Amino acid sequence: MHELNDIIEGCRQWNRNSQELLYRQFYGYAMSIALRYAQNKEEAVEILNDGFLKIFQHIKEFDTNRPFKSWLAKIVVNTAIDHLRSKKKISFTEDITQVYDLGVDDTALDKLSYEELLVLVQTLPPAYRTVFNLYIMEGFQHQEIAERLGISEGTSKSNLFKAKKILKEKIEKAISYNNTLKT
Repeated sequence: MHELNDIIEGCRQWNRNSQELLYRQFYGYAMSIALRYAQNKEEAVEILNDGFLKIFQHIKEFDTNRPFKSWLAKIVVNTAIDHLRSKKKISFTEDITQVYDLGVDDTALDKLSYEELLVLVQTLPPAYRTVFNLYIMEGFQHQEIAERLGISEGTSKSNLFKAKKILKEKIEKAISYNNTLKT
């Protein structure tokens, strides 16, 4: 197994073997991030490949004293956002200042596999899916999301609320369907 710092150093020299090693080592992790933002696997692969291209172009800026995985994740997330902005022409909804939290029952989530949940998230409209991923999966606050996407905080909150509502309905439908199959 090659040492990560050696692989990074090779990538800084544009060594194709090092680039391939880095790609293979982090493919699964980066793909899991891309899939959360993409509508399908083909779109996720496009995001992933664009993300790795940016990683290779900017790897000289990476500080080896910091965690590489976090740096990679940030680039893949930003690439996904850029992709959605340019390809999908995301239209964000109007600002709604009063948004109520709508939780999804944890026991309901336990009945679904990660893959089933991912498929449900991928069916969300791009604007809702993007805010949902940034807030729930990446841990960004609404102010940060608003700045990244060029929307208001209220719009971010509104899109998260709507995403949760849609997901809750889809999860309940999926669970009731699964329960019907078991009886």
